[in-house]
Amino acid sequence: MDIVLIGLLGGLITGISPCILPVLPVIFLTAGARPAARGKTPEVIPAKRSRPYWIIAGLVLSFSVVTLLGSLLLGLLAIPQDAIRWAGVAVLVAIGFGMLFPGFEQLLEKPFQRLPRRAVSDGGNGFGMGIALGTIFVPCAGPVLAAIIVAGATGSIGVGTVLLTLSFAIGVAIPLLVFALAGREVAQRIRGFRKRERMIRIIGGVSLIALAIGLAFNVPQMLQRLLPDYTSGLQQSLAESDAGTSALGLGGIVTDENRQLDNCTNGATRLESCGTAPAIDGIDSWLNTPGGEAIDLAQLRGKVVLIDFWAYSCINCQRSIPHVVAWDQAYRDAGLRVIGVHSPEYAFEKERANVAAGAEEFGITYPVALDNKLATWTNYRNRYWPAHYLVDAEGTVRHISFGEGNYAVTEQLIRELLRDADPNVDLPRATDTVDATPEVGSTTPETFLGSSKDRNFAGQGEYRAGSRDFSYPEKQPQDTFALKGPWTVETQYVTPQGEDGASVRLSYRASEVRAVFSGSGSVEVRGEGGSSRTLVIDGTPRSIQLLKSERLGKGSLELHLPPGVQLYSFTFG
Repeated sequence: MDIVLIGLLGGLITGISPCILPVLPVIFLTAGARPAARGKTPEVIPAKRSRPYWIIAGLVLSFSVVTLLGSLLLGLLAIPQDAIRWAGVAVLVAIGFGMLFPGFEQLLEKPFQRLPRRAVSDGGNGFGMGIALGTIFVPCAGPVLAAIIVAGATGSIGVGTVLLTLSFAIGVAIPLLVFALAGREVAQRIRGFRKRERMIRIIGGVSLIALAIGLAFNVPQMLQRLLPDYTSGLQQSLAESDAGTSALGLGGIVTDENRQLDNCTNGATRLESCGTAPAIDGIDSWLNTPGGEAIDLAQLRGKVVLIDFWAYSCINCQRSIPHVVAWDQAYRDAGLRVIGVHSPEYAFEKERANVAAGAEEFGITYPVALDNKLATWTNYRNRYWPAHYLVDAEGTVRHISFGEGNYAVTEQLIRELLRDADPNVDLPRATDTVDATPEVGSTTPETFLGSSKDRNFAGQGEYRAGSRDFSYPEKQPQDTFALKGPWTVETQYVTPQGEDGASVRLSYRASEVRAVFSGSGSVEVRGEGGSSRTLVIDGTPRSIQLLKSERLGKGSLELHLPPGVQLYSFTFG
């Protein structure tokens, strides 16, 4: 089933992403170090061979349940949304102290001594530790996790959602299990470790407590801001594939209110016309408005409005928010109104106090709508944290930008709309906020040829969905593609028109170049030295190697495609 495969792939990608790094040392150390056993010498008691599996099993189970049902259950019981998170933090601290102090561990065990299996205690199999880790485990919010979160938050949980959640959790668990098994083997095979198991348990206990304290003060998130998200391209590729779009239901339900949002191209450099901005409704409460009063977009006619979808623990949002804050401060007097729509990724982000503290930390003084039911998120068919929607003085969406980056373009379009609204406006100088979007590698970034994401296009004219003739530029910049001849640009791919087909030229930095094709026909690949070869394309979309070199280098390729062949993307290694 596609949905299971997409879940597994999304989980695997997430499992090697930078946001997993904070939990790896804990899993590595505790998989081979168990708390002290009552009445025995600690130094000679090894952890059970099954312990890594129990730890990961507990993590998968609790993460799945909390993600899907946690918010619903807490709402029914009228319990604060971050109760599960704080309970998980407390359990981690308790287990950590149990690893440090045998007497304390024995106290933890007493309530469960009458049970045939002390699963809750962590004195043996590690299942309890896994349960605790799963309640506070907060991976990166890629498209698969976003689909799961939205389903859980809106109560639209079906068989497909459960399968997606379980397969995603299993996918994430595979890399974690590798670390857990490695920790177990190191502790058992290295003689020095066997002689110092007490020391290992102490290190493991301290690591658990440190992780719990770090989670309480959001330290892992601070560290993650500094790390490049080297898996973002893989996540986007997965989401934008035909199978991913179908399995995840990305883009939301199309209604008359949001249908024209499809007219906007992500990150376009020019203003577009994408219909009247959908309503901001279904909001739990508001921050930074007089008396918590709600804001109606219709009442902001005559003002330029920037709607920013964010979540306070979202790493990508944290790097984006300084730009939004700077725009608010610079252009508020000129007629800009910023509205932050806080659409939570996790249950603890629904707590008003948590959001208020996050807003204060980031210097947010503009209105913030707490979209706890993801109603406005759904109205806009949004699927990214962060996401920026720029609305003109007439209430029409004119620009959309998903994810980090593209700040200079967005600010330029803000200035253009402010001048349109008031030709006599006195605009300040452009802001100079440093773009902290991490650099990802030294190769050309993944390049999509569909109209939904075309940042690397270097040809002549506007790149939009539809059919027209293209031509190469006189000078093509590095890391770009250009088209020549008659092409039809679709949302996900391009396909040549006419009997003779059409060409695409690629300027790249890489040691390996691959392309995703589908359809049927022969593609000619021409290199810089006059070399050429033919690729036979036949079937559903798949990745095909165009070149492979032992060294990273710069170059260009030209591909000639016949009618009947679709080209989706280029990837680089």
